[in-house]
Amino acid sequence: MNKLTSNLVVASIEKCLPFWIDRLHFEKIVEVPDGEQLGFVILRRGAVELMLQTRASIAKDVPALAEEAGKSILYIDVADLDPIRQALDGWPRVVPERTTFYGAREIIVRDPDGHVVFFASHGKAE
Repeated sequence: MNKLTSNLVVASIEKCLPFWIDRLHFEKIVEVPDGEQLGFVILRRGAVELMLQTRASIAKDVPALAEEAGKSILYIDVADLDPIRQALDGWPRVVPERTTFYGAREIIVRDPDGHVVFFASHGKAE
């Protein structure tokens, strides 16, 4: 195995892009239109890649998965929470920023489609 890339199935890619690109500084490296809208994109920030695909697109591509595509939870390890904290200023948290029993400092949010995203720093105390 060489790599694992999450594919979040969403209602609208256009509604999710400001979260991933404007706030978190991912770059859109691939986009596949589906009619008037985007059906699929690949985003990258450094070594981290993420795919977004619409429910309509997955229903056309792999109909057997259309009903199964639910909400995901992403856990993203970061060196420093400060840039994430700034990027997500004003964005609602699932729970207040916290330190886990194993010492990770975490910010937990939902993306515009409801997927849960953990940002965790296992480094210096913040």
